[in-house]
Amino acid sequence: MSASGRQLPTRRSWAALWTWWQSPSGDLLAAFFRSPLVVAATVAAVGLLAAGALAPWIAPYDLTDSLNIELLDAFTPPVWEDAGQAAYLLGTDAHGRDMLSAILFGLRTSLFVGLSAVGLALVAGVGLGLLAGLGPRWLDGLIMRAADVQLSFPAILVALIIDGLARSFMPQAVHAEVALFVVIFAIAAANWVRFARTVRACVLIERTKDYVNAAALIGRSPAYVAIRHILPNVASPIFVIATVDLGVAMLQEATLSFLGVGMPPDQPSLGTLVENGRNYLLSGEWWIAMMPGLTLVVLVLSINILGDWLITAVNPKLR
Repeated sequence: MSASGRQLPTRRSWAALWTWWQSPSGDLLAAFFRSPLVVAATVAAVGLLAAGALAPWIAPYDLTDSLNIELLDAFTPPVWEDAGQAAYLLGTDAHGRDMLSAILFGLRTSLFVGLSAVGLALVAGVGLGLLAGLGPRWLDGLIMRAADVQLSFPAILVALIIDGLARSFMPQAVHAEVALFVVIFAIAAANWVRFARTVRACVLIERTKDYVNAAALIGRSPAYVAIRHILPNVASPIFVIATVDLGVAMLQEATLSFLGVGMPPDQPSLGTLVENGRNYLLSGEWWIAMMPGLTLVVLVLSINILGDWLITAVNPKLR
């Protein structure tokens, strides 16, 4: 017992700690900390995602309030430039908006779109994958042929087609109100295939195992067996795909917004910020496009590095 009243680690507790460290979970954690690149990527990704989620509370200026926009301060360079101001660390845009605040709010929008699109694609893909793996052969063939057709088109083209159809069938005022949800649906529709094919492949392996046969023998329904027994055993690849697809979805949203068919102007994302700033690159106001673009690059790169490590970590054959 120490002077502070806390019990010091005994030989038995140290042995338990060593045993845990040698276990799969402890070995995984040790492998994580042995890679400085993965640790740095995780810190960067978590930090940027947290900054986006907390944008209304940590942003220097509330851009939803017009009183925080000074037109006279338009095109102010970052603080390290000669004409920079301490009030605007990353400068201002053509309308006098603080770029740091705009990036944080844009990151918040991109994060919401990415998480929502990945979540929707996950639900649709996992559901279709379970149906294909456990359903009749004709349903399996129908779902997989639809997936093959989907894979024959680039994901961004699928998103552009869906967004174009929505603009064609909706009045402009209605589309402006639901543009956020159209973008989410378009990105999800372009990314469900990987979930479906991965889950189907895992289900085809798992459904022949003894625990599935035992559950069927005691009268469990196919839906119960799929959700209660099979789905938890295919959760690891689903989690890895979702992690990687988060960066992909945010990049696709930025691409759509850059092309002018993504987020509306009143809901700026990182893509719209880059699109708004590209017109000023040649005139010397490089920070308007470069700062949000650099933020997007760091975020997607960090998520991809973490996703690549997870792919290796959850597959013992790759360790």
